[in-house]
Amino acid sequence: MHPILEPGAMLGVLGGGQLGAMFTGAARRMGYRVAIWDPDPDAPAHRVADQSFSTPFADHDTRDRFVDTVQAITLEWENIPAELCQWLEQYRTLRPSSAVLKILQDRLTQKEFLSSCSLPVPDFAEVESEHQLHQVISRLGLPLICKTARSGYDGKGQWLIRQSSDIPQFERILTTSSSRVRWIAEQFVTFVRELSVLVVRSASGETCVYPVVENRHEQGILRDSVVPASISSSDAKAARELSVRAVAELHGIGIFCIELFQAKDGRLLINEIAPRPHNSGHYTLDACTVSQFEQQVRVICGLPLGEVRLLSPAVMVNLLGDEVTAVLSGERGQEIFSTSGASVHLYGKRVIRPGRKMGHVTFTAAESETAVASAQQFLSRVRKPPSVIPSIG
Repeated sequence: MHPILEPGAMLGVLGGGQLGAMFTGAARRMGYRVAIWDPDPDAPAHRVADQSFSTPFADHDTRDRFVDTVQAITLEWENIPAELCQWLEQYRTLRPSSAVLKILQDRLTQKEFLSSCSLPVPDFAEVESEHQLHQVISRLGLPLICKTARSGYDGKGQWLIRQSSDIPQFERILTTSSSRVRWIAEQFVTFVRELSVLVVRSASGETCVYPVVENRHEQGILRDSVVPASISSSDAKAARELSVRAVAELHGIGIFCIELFQAKDGRLLINEIAPRPHNSGHYTLDACTVSQFEQQVRVICGLPLGEVRLLSPAVMVNLLGDEVTAVLSGERGQEIFSTSGASVHLYGKRVIRPGRKMGHVTFTAAESETAVASAQQFLSRVRKPPSVIPSIG
């Protein structure tokens, strides 16, 4: 029997972005207090937490004060130093563990682990030099996508080599990058659709799985997510089973998002696994009985996992860059706030940058087609040229 943290306990979060802020909202609704540690003093979660620490993660004094303040710890970002997590879990429950984090925060290590477990992934190889790059191209062919093994998100740290003429540009990047930067090259997958599955796993091995989501990216950034995905019941079952197996192989405890490609030949391939709540799971705040953030609270507190039930079809649309001003200003602002089935979530970020996730809007409806139509109409008004959400069916 694992110990249960009762309401009133202080929960620690490493990272203070929008995921940390939404976790804080779920935790406080359930009667818990939250301490946020994020080096960025302007991180959104600092403004909603009971306590906050804004020093670098390498600061040992803060490390000592943080561990004395909290009773259990989770994270909202996989790029937290694994060494810090390893130290913290000597004294407090940490979900997910530093061992899981070490595997997942390095794309090359992650792919090697998944492959060793006979889990399907795109063909990949490490790239350390120009010579090795050409060897990999000979073996995997073009197009090829090259990524930094660590860090990088929303399309950052990724280069697509479509044809031979693109090779010299990446060779220059490879030559000028730090010797400490590792690179992974992956065979470019011609996919029918991108999918994701949220899996929650407790310390006792209890597991629950959310519906399969269909995602669409633009320039490496998630544009929108549709749930349920427009796939067959057998494909949905296969995606869920593959995702559960991946988390079980990791012995993961927490909430995980498994990103998948569905190839043209029907195969499901694991792209990446995030050891935290995920952008594509934001729909759970408005369309499920228990959100991904409440599940995260339940796992680290040792509570039973919540019911996973989709209350209605939904489409989640990210607000990127200055699109957020289009939502808030004038007639457009009045229109979106009065749209039936639309729920607006703004992250409170003070600095607007192109492509930065400033918030999201979730559209729910009794029928998927209605939710998709509402989301499509909304997108056509906040950005140019209009974006097209795949139709249902």
